[in-house]
Parts: sequence; C-alpha cells; structure tokens
Amino acid sequence: MPENKIVKISPADKKFPRLLKEIPDCPKMLYCRGNLDLLNTSCFAVVGTRKLTAYGKEAATKITGALARHFTIVSGLALGIDAIAHRATLDAGGKTIAVLGSGVDDKRIYPSTNFRLAMEITESGGLIISEYEPGTHATEFTFPQRNRIISGLSLGTLVVEADRESGSLITAGLALEQNRDVFAVPGSIFSPKSIGPNDLIKKGAKLAASAADILEEYGKNQELFKNEKMVLSTENPLERKIIDILNKKGELSADELVRQTEEETPAVLAALSTMELRGWIENIRNDFYKLKT
Repeated sequence: MPENKIVKISPADKKFPRLLKEIPDCPKMLYCRGNLDLLNTSCFAVVGTRKLTAYGKEAATKITGALARHFTIVSGLALGIDAIAHRATLDAGGKTIAVLGSGVDDKRIYPSTNFRLAMEITESGGLIISEYEPGTHATEFTFPQRNRIISGLSLGTLVVEADRESGSLITAGLALEQNRDVFAVPGSIFSPKSIGPNDLIKKGAKLAASAADILEEYGKNQELFKNEKMVLSTENPLERKIIDILNKKGELSADELVRQTEEETPAVLAALSTMELRGWIENIRNDFYKLKT
C-alpha cells in the first residue's frame, strides 16, 4: 500500500487491532497511513516528557533499540522521548507506530517539526494512525484522548521521564485501567523529570533499568522471540564498516577496529559507544567488541 494513502478502518474490519478492541472506550474509527499489518503484532509503548534530559535520551535510545528487536514500538510522535523512541526503533531496523492527536494528512501531522520523522516511519514499513479525520487540528484535548490508544494497542507501557504534569503519566494510568503492564525508568531524586517515573515505581510500576527487565516479563511468551533476529540499519559509513568487520571477525578490540577501519581513534570510539547504546554491539571484555545476537 502506498505510504501516502489514508485507509479508514473500524472495529468490524479484520485489520483493526484486536488488543484495542478490549478497552472500554475503543475508537469507532482509525485513519491509517502505512503498514496496517503492524496493528496486530506484539506492540509495546514507550512514552515520556517532551523536555527530556541527556539521561532520558540515552535511556530511551538504549532500551527502545533493544525492545525493537522483539516488539513493534508505539509512541505519540511528540517532541522529546516519543521522537527518540521512534528514531531508536528506526535505527535498530525495527517497526514503529505513531499515534497522533490530529489528522494523519500532511497538513495536520503534529508537531510539524516531526513531519519528516513521520514520513520516515511510513517509508520504512511503519504506520501512523489517528482516530481523528484528516484535516483535524491537534488541540489540548486530543492528546490526552489519543493516549488511551497508545496504551490500548500495547502489551505494556514504559515511562522514561515525566514531571508531575506530564501527559505520559496519563498514558500510564490508562494502561493500568486497561489491565496492561506499566514500567518506569528510575531517575535521580534531584531531577524534576524523574518525579513521575519514581512515583510510578513507588505505586507498583515495574522498575526498568534495561530492556532485559521488560523482556523478562514476557519471556514465557515464546511467540515474541521465535523469529528473533538482529537487524541493523544505519546510513553512517563508519558504523556500517564496523558492522561488516565484526560480522567477518566475530570479535575484535577497539584498537584493532581502529586499524581495520583506517579511521581516527576518537571517531571509532564514539561510533562504538553509540552502537553499544543502541544495543547493536557489546563490550565483552577489556574493550573487545562483538555484535549482539
């Protein structure tokens, strides 16, 4: 299906997400652009503040990149953690669904600064959806309303950073009402952006310090893991070179990778750090690296 075609589906359609039908206020219609098959895959939501910190960005990138190997990642295309979750999924070669609080047509995709990201999502086999008709403007009321769809599509929801008034806490509350799992990334007691996640943990949300903390909760569901395969997608030529070398050699030291890539040491070390955060490689001992499998 062309990425720009808008398809309208109702709960009576086979493509309509089965999990979403279970929530009390299921949307009467979804307007979709992209790969509708994702609606009935194993989905997991990652949400958080628009005004993220460096810690939140790093945590969201690392955890989401690893989760994208097992789940379709759902978020809201907002600035901050949402955009990071979508981007980390794309960088890991995964699939993602963006749930909008506006129409899915070009003129109404919100925020407009993430329009290019929305197009990348559909072009890479992902999906953007909304319960609002094309032409609908985003408002302060449509965002809290759409949050029930983010949580309703998903087996669980991860909150990365959130202050006391964050909309992501609404999503977490809706997930609990829908009998879905809620996870939270713990943070500094001195950071206002960690107030929300820390409070969720105090109230019983599951602490997620890594993707493994989340995956363990679903480990008995072998359906999620039977087709597990590391898919790496990057346009960075140095990262691509490192991947190719490690594919051939198995494991190498950082020094040897500098020699074989014929690149400057700081550039190689920076690339290794980024790739490790994305969950693509692991430091197995004394700066020896291998691809994660």
